[in-house]
Amino acid sequence: MTKLDDAIKLCTADGEKQSDFYDLFLNSLFYVPIVEEKDKPEQENGALPLLVEANDKTYLMLFDTINRLTDWADGDAKYLSVAGHDIAEISSPKIYWALNYGTELQKFFEPEEIKWLKVVVKNAKENSQKDSTAVDHGHKGSETK
Repeated sequence: MTKLDDAIKLCTADGEKQSDFYDLFLNSLFYVPIVEEKDKPEQENGALPLLVEANDKTYLMLFDTINRLTDWADGDAKYLSVAGHDIAEISSPKIYWALNYGTELQKFFEPEEIKWLKVVVKNAKENSQKDSTAVDHGHKGSETK
């Protein structure tokens, strides 16, 4: 069991714990399987996430451990490590997320839920920038004699 498993269990049992789950999700690291591009030059940066089509929906697969990713992939898999808040920030609006697919405590994220997480991340960034600007402007350097 991982911390995310525990958080999913808690918010399933007590709806008031959902904010704890989302906070943990946004601040966790995930392993995202990527498409292996055979003709791509080694020095070229960037990778395409592997998207899975099922039930007329497109899913971005997210795993909170490498073991869960490799179990799902039946062995080795190329992947990127990405923070939850970064996933929310860059995710496409029509993509669903599947967290820890195939495990007892898998979770599916709907586009509306993801849209809400995008707003949460945007607001947190804006507040953080305001706070750092206020600190920068409020601090006066001391002169040395």
